[in-house]
This record gives sequence, structure tokens and C-alpha cells, in this order.
Amino acid sequence: MFRLPAARLRQLASPLLRRGAFRTQTSIADKSIKSTKSNNPRQKPFWTSSRALLFGALTATSAYLYGVSGDTSRLGIRMPSRHHYASKTTMEKAIHELQDLLGEDAISTDDEDLLLHGYSEWSSINIEQLPVAVAYPKSTAEVSAIARVCHKYKVPMIPYSGGTSLEANFSAPYGGMSIDFSFMDQILSLHADDMDVVVQPSVSWMTLNEQIKDCGLFFPVDPGPSARIGGMVGTSCSGTNAVRYGTMKDWVINLTVVLADGTIIKTRRRPRKSSAGYNLTNLFIGSEGTLGLVTEITLKLAVIPQETSVAVVTFPSIRDAAAASSQIMRAGIPVAAMEIMDDVQMSVINKAGSTGKKWKEVPTMFFKFSGTKAGVQENVKQVKAISRAHKSGDFEFAMGAEEQKMLWSARKESLWSMLAMRKEGEEVWSTDVAVPLSRLPDIIEISKKEMDDLGLFASILGHIGDGNFHESIMYNSKDPKERAAVEKCIKDMVNRALEMDGTCTGEHGVGLGKKDSLLKELGLDTINVMKSIKGALDPYWLMNPGKIMELPK
Repeated sequence: MFRLPAARLRQLASPLLRRGAFRTQTSIADKSIKSTKSNNPRQKPFWTSSRALLFGALTATSAYLYGVSGDTSRLGIRMPSRHHYASKTTMEKAIHELQDLLGEDAISTDDEDLLLHGYSEWSSINIEQLPVAVAYPKSTAEVSAIARVCHKYKVPMIPYSGGTSLEANFSAPYGGMSIDFSFMDQILSLHADDMDVVVQPSVSWMTLNEQIKDCGLFFPVDPGPSARIGGMVGTSCSGTNAVRYGTMKDWVINLTVVLADGTIIKTRRRPRKSSAGYNLTNLFIGSEGTLGLVTEITLKLAVIPQETSVAVVTFPSIRDAAAASSQIMRAGIPVAAMEIMDDVQMSVINKAGSTGKKWKEVPTMFFKFSGTKAGVQENVKQVKAISRAHKSGDFEFAMGAEEQKMLWSARKESLWSMLAMRKEGEEVWSTDVAVPLSRLPDIIEISKKEMDDLGLFASILGHIGDGNFHESIMYNSKDPKERAAVEKCIKDMVNRALEMDGTCTGEHGVGLGKKDSLLKELGLDTINVMKSIKGALDPYWLMNPGKIMELPK
């Protein structure tokens, strides 16, 4: 059975237990619940006091969901009764049936596993509800078997990949079965001549690129270092290379998907273009597991550029940097990546010390250039000229591959660095929006001022080349007033992006945290179309329920 090291699990669990985030007092639990018998002497009793809570009232979960969802009466919906899903007795039957079918070790009810799959140190939102069990399939056929049993007993199913989502995308507000793809981490086939590859969902994008580099190809979508392909499909993520190469939806050729009732479909075949029928591939990309469980992904690959160069340049203000980026894009210069970090974030990088370099603590832009040697030189010349017109400092160029990696690591390590600085009781709220390029200087300048006015440790960073930026704010989670101020600041930023004809999320997804913002962005009629699609594929709303949109009556 796959497990995180015990020390790491304790590290995750201990601050939660100290804060009382997951209460397990026997005065709350139903002491009369009897333990489930197990043939495995190492298996913990199923009905521990902490697990009994998972079938209690929604408590903080329901309060939270009502709170973030806005006025749900506008949708004519309400939070459904928990009896819509499996009762505790029925859930127990489902677990035993799956253990008989797949083996005892394929289904875990270990308390540490449940915590790992219901709580995220990355996410700005965590709820008290945890999954009731964790399944570890090893093949598409096993995922299908899990779905058939869960469908039979009306057990919610929540896909779990890298576990680094930021909007509670893999939380379990209705309990149910977390489906962890850790054992499905293989590169199934590489077609170098066709420039594509077939992978399972738990393959890391960094591992993929390391294993295929000798064929002269790479997969260009590059979010956080620990992201895996399944989660990247689920949130339609992007990363630093998006300005040149596009986002996840631009690089997926086809998907193998297990539907709610266990049906296995493949969305299309392997050619790079097809006009055959509906675009089901893109329907599942960004659906956050609410329509089906992705078990295989065919990805397009790109040729590794002949020449790559990385440069770092400082600016006197965040607005100057944003204005320079807009002009660079308008000039049509094909930069491979263009990222920004404010003065606070550069201070975070220095304090973390993970890059081995002392940085100037001022607004800083990171550029990546790629192509032919002559093309890179011309692009650098043009970017320098535009940057200087916006009061930039000197360009610092990497002299070799290792220095390139070091310079770029400041951007890639940004969120890790901020999380590492937390003290007891502190959390980091990190979220993103995207706006049309011409509005980027305005929204960044206003948002930066509002964050500074909080008097908290807060920074701006992001993919400035495609209008997508992130706010990260560190705050005292034990102070309700402080959290309320941070939440208002975040919501003001999101609403401002919508007023600028932007989006509430450029790459993090909706999850639990941005359902009300999605309604504002798209409107009730569009949300109802989404509900119709979900209802057609998942009539019992078993697939990652509560994410993206509320459950219907």
C-alpha cells in the first residue's frame, strides 16, 4: 500500500490537530457505532470516533458552502440532504465489496490517509469533512470497477492526483471515496515520430520531460514542480510557458475517461486534428473530475528549442513592469515566458534562500527566450528596448544551463518559499485571476495597493504575458477579523477582474472557493447549461460533487 512517510503525515496533521481543525472528541462521536470486522489484523476498525464524524451533520462544511456560494436562491437550489448519498451502513457495504473485488490494500480507511486526501496545506480553503475511504486503483479497469460499485451504492467519487490544488478541488464536502491515482504513474507509449505520448494521470510533467528528453522532444506545460498530468487536465492549468505554448487544453489530443457508472470511453483517436463529432476531449479538460475520471492522456509534444536564454530585469514599480509586458506582447515578440514578482515576493525568495542567490527586493520580471540563436538574439534586443522605455534596470543573463536553472528557480519556487515561512497558526491564501492584456497594469496596481493596505505579508506574482496573475497573502488563521479582511481583499480583486471583462480564475480552477464568482462571470443560463451536461453524464451527481457548481434539488 502506498503511503507518505509517517513523519511527513504527522507534519501535515499536527498543526491541524493542535488547532482543532478535525475534532475527534468522543463526546461528539456516536459511541454506539461498532467497529467493522476485518480479516487484516493491521487494518484499523472502520468506525473510529473520528470517522464517525464524517457521517454527522455538515457542521462547518455546510456553513462554509453556504457562505462562499452567495445567494443560492438565485439558482433555485439548496444544499441537498446527506441522505442523497450512501448512508454509513451502505458505505460500509461498498467498502467491503471493493476490498473483496480489488484486495484489502486497494481500499484504505486509515485516519492518516483520510486526512491527507481531505486537507491540503496548499489550499486557501479547508473544510472539516474528510473522505470516508481512499481507493488506489492500478488500471483503467480497476477505476471502472470502483466507479461501478460507487454508482451502485451512491458513493461520491473524488479524483486525487498530485494534491497541490489551491481551491479545495479535491476536498470531500460530502464524504465519499477519494480515488488516488498514485499507482497509475506510467508513460504507456511514446510516439517520437508523431510527437505525442500516452501517459497515466499520476505522471509528473517534470518526470515526463526528463524521461523523453533524449528524443529531442518535451511537454511544454509547466505549472508547479509537483503537479501531475491528471490534475493538470482537471484544472486546465498552464504555467510559465503559456505565453508561448498555450495552456493544457492546447496539448491534449485525447483522453480515456471512466464515467460515473463505470463506462469507459475514449474521446477521440490520435491524429492532431479531427472534425469528427463533438469535442469531448475539451469537455473533460477543466471539469475538475465532475464529469468523469481521466485514466489515460495522449499529449502533444514540442521540439526542444535549439537555443534558450533566461534573463532577469528589475523595474521601479509594479505598474512599470506590467506596462512593459503589455507593450512586449503588442509588439508580437515571441518570448517563451514572461513572469513578474513584486518586491515582497523577491524578499520571500531571499528569506527562503532556496535559489542560492541574493536578489534585489524590487519588482522583477523574468524572461525566457527560445528558438534559433539568431531569433533569440533579436528577441532579446527588442525586449531590452521596450523595457528601458519603461525605466527598467540592467538585464541579468544566464551564462549556461545551470545558471538558467538557478535564475528561473526564483519564479518556480515562489509559492514553496512563502509556505515555508509560515509560523504556527498562519496560512497563505493564494488565488489567481486573468484580464485582457490592456487592463493588466490597472488591476495589478490597484490590487497591489489594497494588499499593502492590509499591513500583512502579501505579494503579487504571475504569468504577466497572458494577463494572469496571483495574489498570495499570509495571515493569522486564528484571527477572524484578519481572515475577513483578507477575504474581502481577494474578493475585491476577483470582482475587479470581472468588471474588466476578465475571469475569476486563469489556471487554478473553481473548486469550492469560486463558485459564486463563476456565477457572476458566466450568468445563470450558462451555469444551467453546465448542469445539464453534468446531469446527462452523472445523473446522481457522484463525481466530485460540490465543485464548480452547487448540487440541484
